[in-house]
Amino acid sequence: MACFLVPTAGAVAVEVASKVAKKNEQHERKEESTNQIQAIPVSRKLSWLVKMLIGGAVLLAFEHVWHGEVVPFFPFLTAMEDSASMAEMFHEMATVGVTMTGIILVVWLGMLAVVSSMEKKLLKAKAN
Repeated sequence: MACFLVPTAGAVAVEVASKVAKKNEQHERKEESTNQIQAIPVSRKLSWLVKMLIGGAVLLAFEHVWHGEVVPFFPFLTAMEDSASMAEMFHEMATVGVTMTGIILVVWLGMLAVVSSMEKKLLKAKAN
């Protein structure tokens, strides 16, 4: 019913963190030499997470539109029409929305582990 709002809220929060990280990285880049091999910046890694969270939210929203739970007129969510449905909606947000967000986060962490391993191999190869 509204479980897509959980990954959407996560994407907004991570996007703000990504912008802050990008701003900090710009200050740091001015101080570093250009001859060094640079790792993938944190802001780019966070942007991957934002895109994944948006994708998860779109997937969940499409499923709810498909089943008629999201409508193009106010209140937009059919569960908002009565208070009994709202309790079910909040339960779904707490279970399905949080689960989808958690799975996306675990996959992203796995991606970071692979990227970190590849960066270490590249640095080791360049050192030799």
